[in-house]
This record gives sequence, structure tokens and C-alpha cells, in this order.
Amino acid sequence: MLPNAKFGFVYNKIKFSVFCRKLIEKKCDMKLSLISSQYFKPDNFKIKFMFCCLFFTGVTVKAQSELLYSQYMYNMININPAYAGNRVGDNITSVYRKQWVNIQGAPTTYSLSWDRGNEDVGDGLHKDKAPMGIGIQIYNDQVGIEGNLGVQAFYSYKIKFNNSYLSLGVSAGVYNYTARYSQVNVEHGGDPLFQEDISAYLPTAGIGTLFSSGKWYIGLSVPALLQTKIHYNEYQVTTGANCHYFLTGGYVFTASQALKIKPSILVKVVKGQDVQFDFNVNGWINNTIGLGVSYRMGDAMVSMFNLRVTPKITLGYAYDYMISNLKSFSSGSHELMIKLEINGPKNQNVISPRYY
Repeated sequence: MLPNAKFGFVYNKIKFSVFCRKLIEKKCDMKLSLISSQYFKPDNFKIKFMFCCLFFTGVTVKAQSELLYSQYMYNMININPAYAGNRVGDNITSVYRKQWVNIQGAPTTYSLSWDRGNEDVGDGLHKDKAPMGIGIQIYNDQVGIEGNLGVQAFYSYKIKFNNSYLSLGVSAGVYNYTARYSQVNVEHGGDPLFQEDISAYLPTAGIGTLFSSGKWYIGLSVPALLQTKIHYNEYQVTTGANCHYFLTGGYVFTASQALKIKPSILVKVVKGQDVQFDFNVNGWINNTIGLGVSYRMGDAMVSMFNLRVTPKITLGYAYDYMISNLKSFSSGSHELMIKLEINGPKNQNVISPRYY
């Protein structure tokens, strides 16, 4: 995920927005040490101070942010619907991410996606490309007392050029947003804000484009176009990703017969925040072992390891080492990925790893 450089770890994921506004409007002197739940139990002064900064800086947060993983470059369907059907056959990807270890209530995310590209007559170099793709994704994102459980469908159509393809994609779905305010324990009860939970089903929609060849790609997408509102007592909770714009690009270099190197970049633009960058370098040795590093500006250094167990099964692991102020509270983030590629082109005996 791409937190904001200054308060990103709370801006994108720690979402007590209604709670914060309530505290600020009442000018409460309630101390964080008096607040606890099975999801949110600060254990020391440092963590208490961190969340006090959240409560009283008046940061406005959203109830949903886009799923974005450290290993996103191997399955960009999360951020760009035009990626659906990027390869012929059935492509199944499962990702589990445990973010900010040692902070109780920190984000935990799981997703399962499937996409498929249709057969293409191709021109030899691009036989693994498909003129049309479809996909679906189920995800569960839990952060403290909040949760997002949703499903999205994807469709892409590819326009073929001499040595490249232009893919246009759309997505649509629905997710169940929940906020379990009743599970927050306060010293002085009776506040109606903490006696009623929120649960609502909300729509999602996104668009994207991907221009690619066998060796390079560039994409632009807005995976969350909609902002919806939930009315909770006298308050209004705005949900949606505030139109995150993603620009991606990468190129595959053949360093030798045994080594492929792919540098890539992701640029994220969000209204009201600084532009955020991911710089990545991934390498594949004998199309079997993948090694990679990423620098997430102002947030983390990421190391990645991938192993093609068989031509159809790939395992992946990523570790985020925090370089922001959050490193004082967390030992980092862990991410596991498993990919399955089946029912590929009948005339293709050896499937190359998915560089992107």
C-alpha cells in the first residue's frame, strides 16, 4: 500500500473519521489510554501518542482505499481493469497481506482474483495476448473496527497494432462497508456514537487503459470513480478512494539468456496529497527464480522473492521494511502470493513467467 509520507499510515488505513470529528467537536479530554477494543489495544506510550496525533490533528479520512500490494506488478488488475486477460488462459492469483506488524488493529488484506484472455491469432511475438479479457476479484480488507468485503468484475478489450496492443478496461462491483463502533470501549458510556454499528452495501466502478508489447507497458487508470455517502445519526461518512490516479510503466531487458531484468515505476496521484512514487526492479533467473526490490518514497524499502514451482504455479513473498516514522512502532509488513496459470495456448509448450 502507498501511505502518505507524513500521516499516511493513518490517512489511508486508520479510519476513525466519525470518531475523530466527534472528539474534536466536543473538545473532549478523553485520553487514548481509556479507549480499547479487541481490535485496537495500544500497548505503550509511543503507540498511544501516535493515535493521539491522529485524533487531534483533524485528519479527514475515507472509508475505503484502493487495494495495492507490494507485488502488484505481477497482477495489476487491482489498480487497472485494462489488465484483465493480459495472458491467454485462466490466471488465478491469491494474495494475503499483513501490514505494520506489532500494531494491533493494523490493516490485514486478502484477495482472490481470476481473469482470462481469449485466444488470439497473433503474429508470433504476441500469441500470449488476447483481444478481450474478463475477470473477477473477491477481497476482504480489515482495519481496526472497520471492514470492507467486496467483489469486482472486470472487462477489457484490446486493439491490436503492428507490435503492440492498446487495452481499454472497465470494472464494476459492490462492497459491504462495516464499522463496529459498538466494540469500542470507553470509560464513560452512553454516547450514542458508540452504541450503533454501520453496515452498508456500496457500488464501485473504475476505468483504465494499458498500452503494451512483449517487452514494455504503460498504463493509466482510475480504479475507483465513485464516492458514496453513508448517513450515520447526524453525521455523514464519505466513502470511496477520492479518485486515485495510477500511472504505471515498465520495460523488460534481456541481460543474458538466463537473466531478464524489468525496471518499473508506479505514480499515484490523489487529491489533497503529495504525488507518491514506487520505483521497482525485478529480475528473473532462468525463468524460475525472481528477485526484486522496491523503494516506496518516504515509506518503505521492499524486498521480493518469487519461485516458479512448476510452469503453472508461482509463489511469491514480499517484506516491507519501514523507513518512515512508523518504523518506531512496527517491524514491517509481510505479503504472500500464489499464482496459478492454466488452460493456456495449446501450441505453447513452455509458458514464460509473467513479467507483468
